[in-house]
Amino acid sequence: MNSPFTSTSRRRFLRTAAGAAFATPLIMRDLLARPPSSQVIHASFGAGGMAWADLNEIASHKSVRMVAVADVDSTRTAEFRKKFPEARVYADYRQLLDKEKIDSVNVSTPDHMHAPQGMAALQRGIHVYGQKPLAHDLYECRQLAEVAHKKKLVTQMGIQIHSATEYRLATRLVQDGVIGKVREVHTWSSKDWGDNGPLPQRQDPIPAGLDWNLWLGVCADRPFIGQGWYHPGNWRRRLDFGTGTFGDMGCHIFDPVFSALKLTAPISVKSLGAAPSTHSWANNAVIEYVFPATPFTIPGKIPITWYDGSKRPPADVISLLGKVKLPDQGSIIIGTDGILVVPHVGRPILLPDAKYTGFKYPDVGSANHWHEFIDAVAGKGSTSAGFDYSGPLTESILLGSVATRFPNQVLDWNAGKLRFTNVAQANQLVRRTYRKGWDTKGL
Repeated sequence: MNSPFTSTSRRRFLRTAAGAAFATPLIMRDLLARPPSSQVIHASFGAGGMAWADLNEIASHKSVRMVAVADVDSTRTAEFRKKFPEARVYADYRQLLDKEKIDSVNVSTPDHMHAPQGMAALQRGIHVYGQKPLAHDLYECRQLAEVAHKKKLVTQMGIQIHSATEYRLATRLVQDGVIGKVREVHTWSSKDWGDNGPLPQRQDPIPAGLDWNLWLGVCADRPFIGQGWYHPGNWRRRLDFGTGTFGDMGCHIFDPVFSALKLTAPISVKSLGAAPSTHSWANNAVIEYVFPATPFTIPGKIPITWYDGSKRPPADVISLLGKVKLPDQGSIIIGTDGILVVPHVGRPILLPDAKYTGFKYPDVGSANHWHEFIDAVAGKGSTSAGFDYSGPLTESILLGSVATRFPNQVLDWNAGKLRFTNVAQANQLVRRTYRKGWDTKGL
């Protein structure tokens, strides 16, 4: 799916802007000094973990010059300094944006900072590669997509399997009608980014090199708790900072389903699992979605159910796989004429075997998800997971997170108004208030 944000190439923009050169000589000199074939000047928000993977993939593009990084933990910048000795290192991303002249940035930080960092870049006209989930909250997702679209900026969410052969093939098989019209979908992850334990009642020393205030960012101040409670790994379990297993894996595993069926927003969502605590997400979620029909589904409404932790589809669904082992993570797409099993990450499996023996799989190719972004920034092509696509995808995922706060209640959703229509209390979770001093234009 092509992103409308890249429909105007940089080359075409230069031609259009040339007519205004007399009125804007300073702007034109800069534009003409940076033709589409020149380097893309890039910076990274985040230096360790997934940020390290993202920035290295992006930097491997021959047109990229990595000029800066912002990370709140100086101990995580050592490898970056070694590999990019000429680049500048910041603790505060806002200072980086104020001081550096860049074309693009990757936002590869904990979930709670995705929106403020991404929006700050977009507002400056900077193209954004944003890690999944696109944002922590529903309102943030909507705003990022709308601002990026309005400004015609290149965007891409870090669901890299979207560009890989496996997920492309799953999408193609469904849209070619190989399994008929889709009746229902079951999708799951074995990960368990929840925590049933109590909040430790202590305040630990802040590690050397970590700016705890900057790490908290838009979230309310609180004592630092060590032993991995927040930083560097277990923030995904915490309500304020992460989005649980859903946010970690939902955007990946829902992606081929969302793409293949060309889904729009859900009509309703219901959680059958435990509610989160006051501080952490629960494990073993079961979320029932209802989506409106599309050209690739049967008429009416389409049920899609998510499971995580130890939860899995019911036995009658698993029995449809016959001798095929249920993947650790993935989806079962049930059609009127067959079944498609989509492992994460693995070649899609058509069932029953007898029906599809000898079936010739189409050649769908693959792409480098990160390089696709840089190419689009340089005016060569477009992205496949721009915020026009990944924004609605993430919104669907985050609806499940809201639903876990209201176990066994159907939440009716009006996507146009960004509101739940039958449970007023749920609307308090659509948008949160940022900590004083962290307001971000556009959010």
